[in-house]
Amino acid sequence: MRKLCFEIEDSVLKEMKSMLSILRKPDSSYINEAIQFYHYVQKRELLSKHLTKESKLVREESIKILADVECLH
Repeated sequence: MRKLCFEIEDSVLKEMKSMLSILRKPDSSYINEAIQFYHYVQKRELLSKHLTKESKLVREESIKILADVECLH
């Protein structure tokens, strides 16, 4: 495990401290869980964008193939 030094906005720190008092968790555990969740959300968002892009490509190709098939009839 590594130690990091970073700046955090006062409002974010205040909200975090409030949550920590309710959840009774150590700061480091809470921050680790928050970062892990943020990574999960970001990965899902990237996957969604990638799938949307791929879906558009497949749709365009399907339309071309459908047009070719219709010309055969």
